[in-house]
Amino acid sequence: MSPQRPKSAAARPWRRGTSARQLRIIAGQWRGRHFRFPAGAIRPTPDRVRETLFNWLMGRISGVHCLDLFAGSGALGLEALSRGAAAVQFVDNDPEAIHALRELLEQWDAKGGAAELCTAERYLARPARPFELVFMDPPFGSTALASAASRLVAGGWVRPGGLIFVEHARREPLPALPASWHELKSGQAGEVGYHLFEHL
Repeated sequence: MSPQRPKSAAARPWRRGTSARQLRIIAGQWRGRHFRFPAGAIRPTPDRVRETLFNWLMGRISGVHCLDLFAGSGALGLEALSRGAAAVQFVDNDPEAIHALRELLEQWDAKGGAAELCTAERYLARPARPFELVFMDPPFGSTALASAASRLVAGGWVRPGGLIFVEHARREPLPALPASWHELKSGQAGEVGYHLFEHL
């Protein structure tokens, strides 16, 4: 007899420690909804940073197509969908994270969302489908940010005038990023440094 498929996240009983893996949508059609993400190495964007980012993006979310690279919990892309983004492509190489995102997108009837299990490197090696907004929150301490940024530009993944949001460890300097990226905003919160760029 084949093993029973796990219950959806919404149906699973609450257990001690799950609240630490719970996030909340800040605004938009799903405002106030909570969702959980798998245990492991996922480091979601803090609420304070998300709120600041989407204040920066006010008026520039509705109808855009977004790429949530290194998606993890999916918090950035889900917030964008809630606030009126036309579509969000979530990409991550963690099977549990992608499974959880697919379940959540189905539960919330998020027709504009799609989640793919893939490394950023392999995804960006394909023929480009340009986006207006890209979220980049790679694992801290890795070299993935510089590599992915270079591939985004070389492959034509960001439309001219498109926006790129980057997170990194605050104590580590940003790597060399494409010359076509003009910094619009930046901030710090705890151990996180974050920046908003425009692709010129």
